[in-house]
Amino acid sequence: MSSGCKIIHTSLPETAPFIVAFETSTGERMGIVAYAFLATRTPTKNRPADERSFQIKYGSKESYQQDNAHELWQDPLGMFTTLLIGIDPESGFCVSADPIVHSPTKFFIRLEFKDEHADAIAAHGWFAWERAKRITPLNAPRVETLVGTTRERFLDLVRFERAARGLDPGNRLILAENHAHSLPIGRIITAQPDDKIIELAKTHPLAKYFGLSADEILDLIAGASRLRMAVRGWVAEEHLRATLASVPGVTHCERLDEEGSPDLKVSFRSGPLLTIECKNVARDVDKHGNPKIDFQRTRAAKGNPCSRYYRPTDFDVVAGCLHAVTNSWDFRYVLPSVLAPHKTCEGRIASNVRVDNHWLVDAQEMFRIAYAAKGIAP
Repeated sequence: MSSGCKIIHTSLPETAPFIVAFETSTGERMGIVAYAFLATRTPTKNRPADERSFQIKYGSKESYQQDNAHELWQDPLGMFTTLLIGIDPESGFCVSADPIVHSPTKFFIRLEFKDEHADAIAAHGWFAWERAKRITPLNAPRVETLVGTTRERFLDLVRFERAARGLDPGNRLILAENHAHSLPIGRIITAQPDDKIIELAKTHPLAKYFGLSADEILDLIAGASRLRMAVRGWVAEEHLRATLASVPGVTHCERLDEEGSPDLKVSFRSGPLLTIECKNVARDVDKHGNPKIDFQRTRAAKGNPCSRYYRPTDFDVVAGCLHAVTNSWDFRYVLPSVLAPHKTCEGRIASNVRVDNHWLVDAQEMFRIAYAAKGIAP
């Protein structure tokens, strides 16, 4: 392998999916289960001239007439990483899709991308983007994140897919973009904190509980992609709490730590408590420049796929954190009743939310509107 790995085992080339076990240059043993297909640029009638694609198919169509729904295997122990990839051997790159989003999959379906994506992969060695899905199951997101890489960075792709397993498309995109600029092991300290901060960090109860220094805990978060993504959501909630607590007229502001509950409770001018749901926007914006939010829970209740989507009555206000787009902890606010309804799940909010001109910058004005919607004048 061009990544400096030693192949330990491969399955027969005529058997799919392809199974490969290998050892890295550092002695780490890994394995992949690859649903791999040929990515081509074949001009097709009534399709865009700049379109490329790979067709997800095995065997003949006649084989699937009775049952065309195929589960993409995942190792429950996490020793093997599942890949769903299109490979262009001539240009030396591949495009990786989320195997969980595509499972179960139908065969003889096409996954399209553009010349501009192939050019970006070739130019940078690693590139990620969002793709709108034309057909989606009831409880699946309407967009997906694709990641392209050259053959030299294929091992990075395996590590990425291992870390990204189970992430929603928005967080998968952010993780992919961070992965493109991974920091080397070790830290560069640009400023020395004062002695008081150092002493407080050493004596923090969490440092004692974990038996680690503050630096070691931060290194652990920085080095664990999924942990970093989880912490990011909590950090946004804390910035929102600090932002709203400083708003003139706010008389109560607290974060909630209950499974399935809104994220904050706020009272404005001693009025009744308002519940607030905080969501991070994705890195990408739409064609109008509006930030996007993948507005759904991470999972649905068994037997009820619509439970993955929120009701307008689940909270009083939605706060969108713009940090992924602006690099600042800025927020916009909206009533959940203003958001578009889900097309198939009655009484639920659509998952493809845009932070457009319906969202307010002024938290005070948002609170007044939220109280007015309840028939209350604070």
